Amino acid sequence: MSFFALFDLSVLDTAVRFATPLLLACLAGLFSERGGIFDIGLEGKMLAAAFFSAAVAAMTGSVWVGLLAGIGVSLALALLHGVASITFRGNQLISGVAINFLAAGLTVLIAQSWFQQGGRTPSLGEGARFEDITLPFADALSAIPIFGPIYSELISGHSILVYVALLCVPGTWYVLFRTRFGLRLRAVGENPAAVDTAGVSVVGLRFAAVCICGILCGIAGAYLATGLQAGFVKDMTAGRGFIALAALIFAKWRPWHALWATLLFGYLQAIALRPDIIEGALGFKVQVQLLDALPYILTVVILAGFVGKAIPPRAGGEPYVKER
Repeated sequence: MSFFALFDLSVLDTAVRFATPLLLACLAGLFSERGGIFDIGLEGKMLAAAFFSAAVAAMTGSVWVGLLAGIGVSLALALLHGVASITFRGNQLISGVAINFLAAGLTVLIAQSWFQQGGRTPSLGEGARFEDITLPFADALSAIPIFGPIYSELISGHSILVYVALLCVPGTWYVLFRTRFGLRLRAVGENPAAVDTAGVSVVGLRFAAVCICGILCGIAGAYLATGLQAGFVKDMTAGRGFIALAALIFAKWRPWHALWATLLFGYLQAIALRPDIIEGALGFKVQVQLLDALPYILTVVILAGFVGKAIPPRAGGEPYVKER
């Protein structure tokens, strides 16, 4: 087996699926931190959204109702973070940690109370989870060399939330760098006093940022439970919120860079599932435990090696006190 087997279409397809929740969470953190609100509660919001989307989808039989439930609970936690850190000017890191602990405990407690399955939700059937979509002409173009397999096997065949996540990248770039709202939001993260002097509400912009963050985290969590898997299990986010934060630092708070950073993490998760390919490409056996740890090892490396080089928004993490 050659080195190029590491880039087999099946591996890349899996990488895209694994990168999707990371990308959504990374963009969520990007909006929040560009507005000056550091949010390490991405993990908690994703976890809560994953549970409630799966639970509501299981009870109603509708994945769309489940998606709305996931977005709703994530938005509620985002507003809680906003009230604590913006209205009451509390420590943003402590607020984020509290949300993570709250979500980790409540999801298992409520799941056991509702379903009595050890903190899990019932397996989601047809209609209660997102199905893969075959794009137009995928079958007809599959016979074309190179392009055909890429289109039919890699680009086509994902759930709708994967395409939503990919579209969010140019959407985020446009909102942040081509609209008045984006200009003001970036200014709030750099110099909120100047924005306030111009007569624009710093509090309103920061709440808008955390709300967008909550919506994107809700979609990410819902995808985990109703798209990537068919139900909720305890701690199913498995540190993805923290990996998304590392990817955000690696991407230096830029949308397109965030796409490539999360795809890298998704790829590392994908190849961890294929130790046979790794062994064939490298010529020696690699422990599965090491492969599973690669995304987390990269997270530590990025935080240790790039945190000093990647300059965050200057007003990030600091509550704004209006001058009288």
